[in-house]
Amino acid sequence: MCVQGGRAIRVAIAEKNPLLRSGLTALLEGNDQLHVAAAVDNGKRFLELIGQVPFDIGLIGWEMPELDGSDVLRSLRGRGDAPRIIVYTGSPNADLPRQAMALGAAGFASKRESPEQLIETLLTVAAGRMVFPFIDVNTLSSDPLASLTRRECELLVALAGGLTNRQIARQNNISLNTVKFHLKHLYDKLGLGNRAQAVAFYLNHR
Repeated sequence: MCVQGGRAIRVAIAEKNPLLRSGLTALLEGNDQLHVAAAVDNGKRFLELIGQVPFDIGLIGWEMPELDGSDVLRSLRGRGDAPRIIVYTGSPNADLPRQAMALGAAGFASKRESPEQLIETLLTVAAGRMVFPFIDVNTLSSDPLASLTRRECELLVALAGGLTNRQIARQNNISLNTVKFHLKHLYDKLGLGNRAQAVAFYLNHR
């Protein structure tokens, strides 16, 4: 058995989707090498667990309310009591593994991978190693905005300008549903959760 000091590896989960959170808890508890110490629905509550609930590894989403995955990782920098963190996300943004590593994560796992692969990632990180997918650096741009379509770039600029969804729809002569569709894809590509994060991202990267 892979254990920490003769006991099961304690994992704290931060996942906004209650069904997935429940499923992850059942999956991990079904493995005698792992124990779920806590499961919360946002990054703020996850950070509050540290110092209150003993755990070895944090399994966190990237897009979460209150504080997202990047906020959590930034908050843990320099903390002596920081657990090892694995980012677990379904975002299609190919640059997220690099971002997570740069922010101090110990591992990255995609929701599109098998449950067995997630378990293996947890055990490997618990053993002191890092786990990240292979990234062909030739396919990545140093400019994260380069992954956006022309329309998505236009909408991002409009958001930064303070326009509402209705104003964006009128300005671009498209429906409100189309605006929401493009914004969802924009958020997914950049690993963002809401309008405020998109505006902040744009201001930091323009």
